[in-house]
Amino acid sequence: MSRAAQSPDRNDDAGTASRDDTPPGWDINPASWGQRLPIVGLALVGVAIASYLTLFQLGILRDVFEPFFGDGSRRILTSSVSRILPIPDAALGAMGYLADAVAGIIGGTRRWRTMPWIVIMFGIAVGPIGAVSILLVVLQPLLFDAFCTLCLVSAAISVVMIGPAMDEVLASLQHLRREREAGRSVWRAFWGRGSTEQATPVTS
Repeated sequence: MSRAAQSPDRNDDAGTASRDDTPPGWDINPASWGQRLPIVGLALVGVAIASYLTLFQLGILRDVFEPFFGDGSRRILTSSVSRILPIPDAALGAMGYLADAVAGIIGGTRRWRTMPWIVIMFGIAVGPIGAVSILLVVLQPLLFDAFCTLCLVSAAISVVMIGPAMDEVLASLQHLRREREAGRSVWRAFWGRGSTEQATPVTS
């Protein structure tokens, strides 16, 4: 068979593969690289900011960047709250952001159904960091009557990451529900060992 005669079939296969990547009932694929890479990029920025703040809290850096709030950053980063745990709280933030970046890069564009476990872990990593960031922003003026610029930037990054990450978690949870309704093992589907469900286009 000639290469020209094979071309339409290849195009059809590519189109089918693209549709299979998208969860049933969705207009976009929340596991696509276009959706995930911005989250990974934001997480890496978060790693950089939190690592910088950690260096200050460890005494490696003598000063911390603060263009707006005077000694606000210093007061917050050296407060008793920041020393509750054995390690600086900024170090926990750096590890959390790193976990977000790693979880966001693992798997292909069908991972919402082939790797629900990593998607849900991704959501667990992103969600709590965002919640803690919001809490810390609220506590800054209440407890210290001060603000920390880089802490606010880090909190904003966490909040922006939540929406796209939760979209993918929702797609995986919907997949697990369909597996359960079909009488198949949710546990096997959670670990990517369930059916090879194919997404079908939604027709009106």
